[in-house]
Amino acid sequence: MMDRRAFLKNAGMAAALSGSGLSRVLAKPAGNITVTHADSDFEREALLRPFGFKGGYLTELWQVASRLQAASGKSRTGIATQSVLYGDAEMFASHTETEGNALMYLVAVRALKLIKNTPFTDPVMLQETIFPQLLAEARQITGRKDLHTNFVYNALVSADNAAWLLYAAENGLESFDAMIPAPYKKGLSHQNSKVAVTYQVPYGMPVEELERAAAAGYFVFKIKTGYPGTQAEMLEKDMQRLSQVHRVLKDLRTPHTATGKLIYTLDANGRYEKKELLLRYLDHAKKTGALEHILFYEEPLAEHNDEDVSDTGIRMAADESVHDEAGALRRIGQGYTAMVLKGIAKTLTLSMKIAALAAEKKIPCLCADLTVNPVLVEWNKNIAARLMPFPGIGMGIMETNGDMNYRNWKNMSAWHPLAGASWTQPRDGVFELNDDYYRQSGGIFLPSAHYEEMFHRRLK
Repeated sequence: MMDRRAFLKNAGMAAALSGSGLSRVLAKPAGNITVTHADSDFEREALLRPFGFKGGYLTELWQVASRLQAASGKSRTGIATQSVLYGDAEMFASHTETEGNALMYLVAVRALKLIKNTPFTDPVMLQETIFPQLLAEARQITGRKDLHTNFVYNALVSADNAAWLLYAAENGLESFDAMIPAPYKKGLSHQNSKVAVTYQVPYGMPVEELERAAAAGYFVFKIKTGYPGTQAEMLEKDMQRLSQVHRVLKDLRTPHTATGKLIYTLDANGRYEKKELLLRYLDHAKKTGALEHILFYEEPLAEHNDEDVSDTGIRMAADESVHDEAGALRRIGQGYTAMVLKGIAKTLTLSMKIAALAAEKKIPCLCADLTVNPVLVEWNKNIAARLMPFPGIGMGIMETNGDMNYRNWKNMSAWHPLAGASWTQPRDGVFELNDDYYRQSGGIFLPSAHYEEMFHRRLK
C-alpha cells in the first residue's frame, strides 16, 4: 500500500490537512455530535481489463476508508470507491488515471478537515453545512472552476458513510430502517423480498460472457452506450453493439418477467448531445426488435440538454444530472420518469433526499453501481431493498458488477463482515432478501476487519 503521508507530502497538499490558504473559519452550528479526530487511507484495486463507459476506460479503482471519532470516544469507519471517470469525465481525460484519483483523494481528506470543524445533529445537516465550501475548495485543489459536483460527492462518500454510522452509534440506532430520519422514510419504506441484479455490458465485453450470464440466470442486462469518438461515430458503434447483444439474447427466456423475455436497460452517461441522435438510436432498436426488451434508458442526453423526452416511447431515467432536488425536479419536468440512485457514488445523504422526492412524485427509482467493493454493495442494496418495486418487473433493481471487473474480487469478498450469508450472492439473477438480511441491515453496522486494519497497520 502506498504510504499516505508520503503521498500527501508529494502531492504538495499540506494545505489540505491544515486548511492554510484554502478555507475560511466555519461558523459552528449547534449540534450534539462533535468529531474530535478524523483519519483516512486508501488502497488501489486493479481491474481485470480496461472498463469502458462515458467515452473512457478505467484500469483501477481506489478504495478509501475514512474514520471519524466523536467526543464521546466512539468511532466509526466509512468506505468508498473512487471513480473519477464517473464523477467528471473531462477531469478524467485531462489527467493520468493516478493523478485524477490522487486529486479526488485530496478532496476526501479536505472533507474530513471540514467535518472536524462542524458539530452536527445528523449527517444531512452536516453535508448541507460543509458541501458549499468543500465544492469551492475542490475546485481550487483540482484547478478546475467547472469541476462537476458529482466529483465532490464521490470524494465525500467515505466520510458520509462514517458520519451515518457514528450518528447511529451516538443515538443507539441499530438498523438501517431506524437510522433513516423521519422526513426520508417514505422514499425507503418498502421491504422487497427480491432485488433484480442488472448485469453490466461495457464496451468490448465478449458476447460469450453474455451467454454465460444468461445461463446463470441473469435477466436484466445493462448495455453501456456512448462509445468513444465523435457523435456520428458514437451512434454507429452504439447501434452495432445493440444489434450484437440482441442477436445473442433475443431468443432466451426467463421466469422473472411476464413475457418471459430478457430485459435490457441502456446507459449513455450523458454522451448524446442531441435528442435527434437518441431517436435515431431508438429507431434502430425498433427495427431490430430490441425496443420491446428495453425497460428504460439512463441519462441519455448531456446534462445541459433541456429537450423533452416524454415522446421517445420508452421510460427515461435521470442519473448524473441529478445532484440535488432541483436537478431531479428539472428532469421530471423534461419527461424523465425514473431516478437512478447512487448512494455509493453521490452519498447516502443525497440519495435519501432524491428517494423522498421521487416517492412524493410517484417516480420509481433504482440503484446503479460504481463498480464498488462487496461491503459497499450492501450499502447500495439497503437502498434498493426499500424502494417501491420497479414497474414492469415487480421487484427492486440494483446493479453490481465488481465480481466481473476486479482482479482481487475473491479476497475483497472475504472482507465483508458477514461473508457467505445467503443474501450476499445473487441466485438466478436476483438477491433473495429474508428476515435475516433486514435484521442485519446487510452487515453495514459491523466493522470490516480488513478496512479497520488499514489504520492499525500505520500505528505499528
